[in-house]
Amino acid sequence: MKKFDVEITETLQRTVTVEAASQEEAERMVDRGWRDGDYVLTDEDYVGVDFKTVGELELSEKKMLDVLLVKPNEHPQNISIGAELKDLQEAVGGSIDAVYPFADPVAIICNDEGKLIGLPLNRALRDENGQMYDAVAGDFLVVGLGEEDFASLPPEMAQKYEQLFHQPEAFLKLGDRLLVLPVPDEPPTEKPRTKPPAEHDR
Repeated sequence: MKKFDVEITETLQRTVTVEAASQEEAERMVDRGWRDGDYVLTDEDYVGVDFKTVGELELSEKKMLDVLLVKPNEHPQNISIGAELKDLQEAVGGSIDAVYPFADPVAIICNDEGKLIGLPLNRALRDENGQMYDAVAGDFLVVGLGEEDFASLPPEMAQKYEQLFHQPEAFLKLGDRLLVLPVPDEPPTEKPRTKPPAEHDR
């Protein structure tokens, strides 16, 4: 897809009659009269139009990213979003912060002020020994890393981090400690069994 700048030229033309000693003087008189507003051309003087392309620009399609969206109390979702800053901000509900807690070429994009504005804690970040050292507040994205910018998550990374963040977590404050508990999935509700009709003696 391309973008073109097309110049539109409309031509207005009128013939006026003046008395002069020469052609040059006649043209000067008409030129002066036109500049003074004695001759104002209108749509009645229209004689034609011309279209000319004066610029050409190649348009690129909007870049999309395949990422993992993680919300509090929900399982992660594989989604596609725009790669622009405003798209990332909209996904996390505000200005973004990128953290890189893993050895893989991935990043977590979260709300920069999530904890300050009281967004609910979402998932714990743990060290190699499984001990929590931080928690992410509010919705966040797991994205891939390109050479210079964020990129789509490769399928194997999407699967790996979906499993890592699969189970929603609850955070309980006990004194100075923060206790993290997995939130169990709700069991499917079973319909109450109806009592079979009683058999009557024939």
